[in-house]
Amino acid sequence: MEDVWKQFEENNITHSAAHHLLAVRDLKKTRGYARVTDVARYLNITTGSASTNLKNLKSKGLIREDENKFLELTDEGEAVATAVIKRKQLFYSFLVDVLNVNEEQADIDSCKTEHLLSAETAQKLEKFLNKYKKQAG
Repeated sequence: MEDVWKQFEENNITHSAAHHLLAVRDLKKTRGYARVTDVARYLNITTGSASTNLKNLKSKGLIREDENKFLELTDEGEAVATAVIKRKQLFYSFLVDVLNVNEEQADIDSCKTEHLLSAETAQKLEKFLNKYKKQAG
């Protein structure tokens, strides 16, 4: 039990890193490209802050930058971004459909936790929600 706090520290990515990955993903889909300055603008942060966070994601092999300074997610980065989105959707659904939390608060809370849920918890939450929706519907 004493080592539980370490698991939080060892989590794959931080809340900020998750948003940087999603920003690169969204920008690539909507514009066809993403640069550090675009990510900074998208997240409403300084270019320096975006650069530091993106450099960390590059070192983890989640983002790559080409010779023209365009960013893209690696396959691993895409998998992490997809998992973050799925976990957010699952937790949002749990909050709204099961606990009757209002949608605005559920969006805030699911955003705060999207990168924290383990794969095991996400899988079990999905099974629970599927079973719950069958019983409710």
